[in-house]
Amino acid sequence: MRHVIVVDLGYGDAGKGTVVDWLCARGTEPVHTVVRFNGGAQAAHNVVAPDGRHHTFAQFGSGTFTPGVRTHLSRFMLVDPLALAGEAEHLRALGVGDALDRLTVDELALLTTPYHRAANREREVARGAARHGSCGMGIGETVAYSLSHEDAPRVGDCLSPARLRHALTALHDWYRDEFPQGAPVPAVDACVDAFTTFAERVRVVGGDHLSRLLRTRPVVFEGAQGVLLDEWHGFHPYTTWSTTTFENAETLLGEAGLGRDAAYRLGVLRTYATRHGPGPFVTEDPALTADLPDRHNGTGLWQGTFRVGHLDAVALRYALEVTGPVDGLALTHLDVARARDDLRLCVAYEDLKRIPATVKGDLAGQAALTERLLKARPVYTRLGDPVAAVEDALRTPVVLRSYGPGADAKRRTPAPPARIPRRR
Repeated sequence: MRHVIVVDLGYGDAGKGTVVDWLCARGTEPVHTVVRFNGGAQAAHNVVAPDGRHHTFAQFGSGTFTPGVRTHLSRFMLVDPLALAGEAEHLRALGVGDALDRLTVDELALLTTPYHRAANREREVARGAARHGSCGMGIGETVAYSLSHEDAPRVGDCLSPARLRHALTALHDWYRDEFPQGAPVPAVDACVDAFTTFAERVRVVGGDHLSRLLRTRPVVFEGAQGVLLDEWHGFHPYTTWSTTTFENAETLLGEAGLGRDAAYRLGVLRTYATRHGPGPFVTEDPALTADLPDRHNGTGLWQGTFRVGHLDAVALRYALEVTGPVDGLALTHLDVARARDDLRLCVAYEDLKRIPATVKGDLAGQAALTERLLKARPVYTRLGDPVAAVEDALRTPVVLRSYGPGADAKRRTPAPPARIPRRR
């Protein structure tokens, strides 16, 4: 038994959801549970079933279309009960009526509430043209509030109405003090009722539940967003308030008494680069943005424009440097590359061959790096065969090839080519 950790090496939107769906539906061994280990309801992992059903997975694991596959929201998740209820309803309309029955939630996971969401939007609007980019779902506010308030609401509080009411009242009052002219928000009583109903409907568990599971059943760890948006290694301030590397998943494995070799580290990337909203994007190409619309990604009120560019080996090598080597790569959107001959590969930046990694926690250093990248210019070569180009550029085997959104459009490489040395 070996677990799999799925991490996006770029700015997100590379196809983690469709890869997790394939692992659960057609992987080498049955998957018991998909474990979410970072982010929250802002995730948007699109899965298209063989019969055409489409769902954007946010909090439920992207393997939920496969009967019997469970979801566990670890303590590193930010849980939004209201958004979860809406997601469950959409899954029910698609014929998946037992998604909540297959869900467990760690009692220590932070709660994202309407107060966090409202604060997020008020703060982003106040930035005006200097917006950082946001999903408007309250993710950053959830984390920031918890860092300065010991009584920040957590999932376990939903089991105690009195404790929950105390935490939500303090949060509500904080929002009103912070934004006296802010948008209206629900009353505390309404939130208490909704959140206690959530706790009655799902199974809230302690950390020992996941530890036992990891020692006995195979799981897929499903990451959110991408390494280039990581809270410490991304290009500040255009980052997320979440650890997007393998770190959280490996922490959970360690707590179960398992070593790093207990999991296969799978990195996901597209045959071309994308990102949402403002921030560095050295290989951005407006022509590709116009020619390569993504039916499941577009311009959002809070996220901003969905931007498209050429594959960036410099940024991807940086991602591997800060997150550590991966065992294999899943390369998606190969159908797009196969239909075009104008895609390129960035092999260096003018006056900068590599992106230097800074010390974790050095946000000033990351901000300085951001300024350099905003001015950087790409040096290109023809992409050619995208699989060969990626393997040569990253010295890592492509073990899964994706030619479309469904599991039936995936092709597994049985073993890494001999000419590509495995990264360790």
